[in-house]
Amino acid sequence: MSSSNFEITPLGFPWATEDPFLFCAYHRDEYPRGNENLGPKASLSGRNLGQDFNIKDGFRMYHGEIVPGFPAHPHCGFETVTVVQEGVVDHADSLGAAGRYSSGDVQWMTAGSGVQHSEMFPLLEKDVENPLEIFQLWLNLPKVSKDVPPHFSMLWEEEIPTVKLEDPRGKRTEIRLIHGAYGDVNGGTSNPNSWASDPRNHVVIWTLKMEANATVVIPKSSISVPRNAYFYKGGTLKMSGESIPVFSRIKSNSQENWEIVNGSQVSHLLILQGKPLLEPVAKYGPFVANSQYEIQEIFQKFQETQFGGWPWGDLDYTHGPLRGRFAKHADGQEEDRGPVK
Repeated sequence: MSSSNFEITPLGFPWATEDPFLFCAYHRDEYPRGNENLGPKASLSGRNLGQDFNIKDGFRMYHGEIVPGFPAHPHCGFETVTVVQEGVVDHADSLGAAGRYSSGDVQWMTAGSGVQHSEMFPLLEKDVENPLEIFQLWLNLPKVSKDVPPHFSMLWEEEIPTVKLEDPRGKRTEIRLIHGAYGDVNGGTSNPNSWASDPRNHVVIWTLKMEANATVVIPKSSISVPRNAYFYKGGTLKMSGESIPVFSRIKSNSQENWEIVNGSQVSHLLILQGKPLLEPVAKYGPFVANSQYEIQEIFQKFQETQFGGWPWGDLDYTHGPLRGRFAKHADGQEEDRGPVK
């Protein structure tokens, strides 16, 4: 479906993206109560443990066998931006860095020259369910930055700016500015070597929550770059008078104001925008380069170095049942952010 101003397509898995974004995975899992090992207090029979990507009883184990999630695996040549809408994520990596972050928090990781990390979803609650909702974005690195040292930073929920708008009828929309400014309000800070760190690249990562029947305007940017909105929860929206069903991708360019009119249910959207790198992309699994020859070089480097090895023992390492939100960086600096949310 399309109009003169935008194109509408159904959401698949993963969600289709445009340069400079490589990938967007949305995960929603209705995990049950947790057991003493921080895994599901439920039978795991009938699952292909280690490769469990089909929803059964409302959830998936992914590559985890005891705790759901993604045990130690390598990345190279790009960045991951992990946005937690609900639930808990435990991070550990080959640099000795670690963290636990939860609802509202965002982790920005530059894989650069190569790193191993694990992303596990510990089920901390034993008496109530443990729902999880996250996005993981892959943001490409330009050729000049593909070999920078790995680095991760946290954008904590209480520090991410939220713009609260009210339309003429008093209906409200909240926009969380993970990256990119809305009017005079600046978004969160990206990593130093990120394509997003240069404001001339107009990289935007926003989440929107619209009240029923609310109207909001997403203003045009000063240059034309690709803009995508992912309508993943709600009923229907309207743009330019055209009805848009939930589970739709809305694609246009940023040189046009977007007026979004919500329907009768609360709606949630993710908006991605950015100037393309316009560089060749070679991908193989968790490695991104500019040519297949460079992919082969990365494989050889990983075989020889394991990107620093794995200092945590268990590949599915978690931070135990009692630890709150925290980040421990490779330089030894620690942040303590209190209890999980």
